[in-house]
Amino acid sequence: MFQSAQAVLFDLDGTLIDSAPDLGAAVDQMRVARGLPSLPLEHYRPMAGAGARGMLGLAFGMTPEHPDFEAMKEEFFVTYENCMTERTRIFDGVVDMIAQLVALGIPWGVVTNKSSRFTDPLTAAMPLFATAGAIVSGNTTPHAKPHPEPLFEAARRLSIDPAQCVYVGDDERDIVAGLAAGMGTVAATYGYLGQQSDFSRWNAHLHIDSPIDLLKFLKSA
Repeated sequence: MFQSAQAVLFDLDGTLIDSAPDLGAAVDQMRVARGLPSLPLEHYRPMAGAGARGMLGLAFGMTPEHPDFEAMKEEFFVTYENCMTERTRIFDGVVDMIAQLVALGIPWGVVTNKSSRFTDPLTAAMPLFATAGAIVSGNTTPHAKPHPEPLFEAARRLSIDPAQCVYVGDDERDIVAGLAAGMGTVAATYGYLGQQSDFSRWNAHLHIDSPIDLLKFLKSA
């Protein structure tokens, strides 16, 4: 499967960028504004890939069924929008990995469940994404991951058969979506849920402990 790979698609948060510091800071600001004590980043990091549901759950023990959840979610979104490029960084090795993919003539793109409300300004502000051939957000198609449709959309934008794409992510939903799309799947164990989950049970074709490991494997394949 990897021998026929002609493109690589990536999840965003926890795979290419570490956005946990800004996500955590946003929801922690909401805690402090309500007279609650600040919590360390390590408290928020494991659920950084779960968006507002994960952040509000950790900060306030709040589930989507709570009557105030929608109002709190919008407050979190606005707070995050105001700080989402202040502390977010690119994971070590990602810049080199992308540069080498480009040098090899291998198209690449992003498929994330993050809303385009955040994806578009965030990726526009980071030079890393200038060479991405496709950026598909959680609301780009009628379905989000683990449904395969966002991956199919990215493959269409790259004009490459899904079976000739590889998808890399740090969440089990990424692997489920990739497998459903017929893609080669790679679990990024350096990411958020990769650190907390038994990723060996995700049935990914490959596990990598650093971004550059992907490039080594593609070259060897």
